[in-house]
Order: sequence, then structure tokens, then C-alpha cells
Amino acid sequence: MANLAQEESNQDSYSPIPDSNRMGAFSLTMAWWAVCSAIFYIVIGASLALSYGAKNAIIGMVLSVISYGIINSIMSRYAIKEGLSVALFSRRLFGSAGASLATLIFFSTAIYYAVFEGSVIAIAINNVFPWIDYKWAALFVVVYSVLLIFGSVQTWLDKFNGILLPFYILGLSAAVVVSINVYGYQTDWMSLGEENHTAFGWWDCFTYYMGVWVLMLFTFDYARFGKKKDSGYHSRYNFGMPFYLVTFLINGVVGIYLVSSIPQDAALSEVSVVLSIIKLLGIWGLFFVWVTQTRINTANYYLATMNMQAFFDNILSVKAQKFFWSIIVGIVVYVLMLSNVFSYILQALAYQGVFVVAWVGIALAHILFRSFYDQKDEELSKFNAPGLTAWLLSTIVGLLIMNFGNSFASFSAPATFIISIVIYIRLKPDYRKSKLSEN
Repeated sequence: MANLAQEESNQDSYSPIPDSNRMGAFSLTMAWWAVCSAIFYIVIGASLALSYGAKNAIIGMVLSVISYGIINSIMSRYAIKEGLSVALFSRRLFGSAGASLATLIFFSTAIYYAVFEGSVIAIAINNVFPWIDYKWAALFVVVYSVLLIFGSVQTWLDKFNGILLPFYILGLSAAVVVSINVYGYQTDWMSLGEENHTAFGWWDCFTYYMGVWVLMLFTFDYARFGKKKDSGYHSRYNFGMPFYLVTFLINGVVGIYLVSSIPQDAALSEVSVVLSIIKLLGIWGLFFVWVTQTRINTANYYLATMNMQAFFDNILSVKAQKFFWSIIVGIVVYVLMLSNVFSYILQALAYQGVFVVAWVGIALAHILFRSFYDQKDEELSKFNAPGLTAWLLSTIVGLLIMNFGNSFASFSAPATFIISIVIYIRLKPDYRKSKLSEN
């Protein structure tokens, strides 16, 4: 128990990660790259191709790789330098109490993704072994997912995901190779959704990926484990464009090809893609699904746990250890997996995406223009008016644009991002000058 308490004190959300407890470059890479293997990214690529045309979808992916790579390069350097979690950094942006909204949005979003990815595994198990009822398959998935994050990022998740990484690569390759062997090579796969191709469809595809900017927050909570001497490597490669090249472009292109080559019995969804892979690969398809979804869920459960811990500590001063909150997360995920809430979850994610984009804009503005004026923890106010004002106003504008009409919806996230930066820079006082004036 003493070892467990020490391990948790080295990685909890209450304090910065000390230099002595940072991870080596390879270990952090293995832990972080768990995020790239969700079937969700395969489905996104295929869905966008069907809706806007394959060429537009690929252009949107490339632009997303570039934008994600640039922003996360900047944010990862700062997170490594300061060792802060999203919860602690949000205190600097919004005040000690205002930061609670950030952790609430973060842990609820991570829980929603855990529900999606966990349900995919449970459905796959039920499909291959019909005698295992979905509710028992879901319970099995939740229990082992919770147990996996009992170990720390530094000593367990990096090794676990490092072992599974080759199987993810092999499975992705096998799905394409077997589909070619069974159905023949589809020379016209780049024409998928061509009837829906429009001149600016690439913009819709690009802004769709802004809806999952929660990965910026994922980056922050993982990057803080990096050693300062490895900052250049992490910002350029681990959290930079190479990661998103795999996550968005390679996964997306594979999704486009599989959907163009495999006959679909129903509308495209994560479930239909999973069932197609199992149809192609049999029991090995189930193993591939388990590998991909388990890898991403180690991140979902870990980040949901850490930010739930921070939220309840900040709001109710409940200082329970990580293993307690991981069990709570597991219970919530299991209840949602058994409920018919998927349509509501999708809508909730769309609205929360606007909050997340605004957070990223403010965080980026602070890092680029105001980080030299960071306040110490003891100097933090309960509510940081400039940060909260920028967050709420930009979010309100984004939500209004989202609901104004379909023709304007694709401008919601970009407008939120730009407005949040402008308002924060205009309202944030020059902290260094204010300190000088006090003296």
C-alpha cells in the first residue's frame, strides 16, 4: 500500500510532475501512441469520404495533421517545461475555482469516448461468441480496463501499449491485404463519395476534425511526463505531425479503402466496420479490435480518472486516491454502456467540442503571449475574469453559429478558436507590469 501511495503521489493531478519522476523518450512514446489506434479514426475517414468525397476527406486530414502538429508541438513544450496537468494549468487560465469547468468537461468527454470504445469491444465479443450476453461482455471490458490503469503511466501503461503496438500495425495491414485477396484491389477507391464532392468539402472535413481537439488536452496530460532534455523530440515527433500522420491520415485512408471494398449491410458506423473486420479476419479480427480499443481506452480511463480526481478535489475538497476514482469512472462507463444514450452522447460531444476548442485557443494565447507572466499557485485568484470571460463568450458565439443553420455550422469551431484568442489577449493584464506597479 505504501508503494501504491508513493506511485500515485508521483502522478496525481494535485501537483506538477517532478524532474526525478519523468519518463524516458521511448517509454512516453509507447504510452502516448496508444491514442492513435482507435477504430473511431478509421470510421471518421470513411464517413467523411462518403459525405464529401474521398479527395476532400484526404485534404481535410492533411490540413488536420499540420494544424494538430503545430499546436501540440507548442503545447507539449510548455507542459514538459512546467510539468503541469490540464487541471493545474487551467488554474492559471481561469482561477483556482474556474478551472473546475475545464476538468469537468475533460473527464466527461473522456468517459464518453470510453463508452464508445468499450462498447465496440463488447459488441465484437458478443458477435464472435453469441452465448456471451452483451451486458457480461461490457462488464468484462470495464473491469479489465479499470485494472489496467491501476498501474502508473511511468511503470506500466508504456510497456503494455508498447507490446500491443506491433499487433495494431499488423492488424491494420492484414485488414487491407485480406480485403484485396477476397474482393480484389479496388482501383476506384479514391472515387468513394464522388457524387457528394463539392469545391469546399475539404473545409467541412477539416473543421470536423476540430471537433476532437480534446486530443490537445490529452497531449498536455501526457507531455508533462516528458524529460526536459527530450522536449525537442517530443514536440517534433511524439506529439507532433508524425503522430497525427498515423492517427488521422493512415487510419483514415485505410477506412476509405475498406469501406470502398467491403460490401456494407447497413449504414456506416463503428459497429459496421468492426463486423466487417471480423468477417474478414475471423477470431484474429476480434483480437485486432481488442488491441485497438484497449490501447485507446487506457488513455480514456486514465485521463477521465485524473481529471475527475482534480474536479472533486477542487469543488468538494475530496482527496481520494487514483484507484478510487478509477473505480467510479468504471461504474459510470458501465452504466452508460447499458443505457440507450448514444444519440445524446453524440450531441453532448458536439457541444463540448466548442468548449474544448475555446480552451485550446486560450491556452495557446497564454503560452505564446503570457507565459512569462505566470502567477505562482499562492497568487492565484478564485476566478480569473479574463480567462473565464474569453472562454464563455467565445463558446457562446460558437454555439450560436453551430445552431444558426447547416450552412454556417462548419465555421463554429474556427470562429470559437479565433475569438477566444483575441478576447483573452485583449483582456489579460500584463502581469509583469502589474507586479512592477505594486512595487
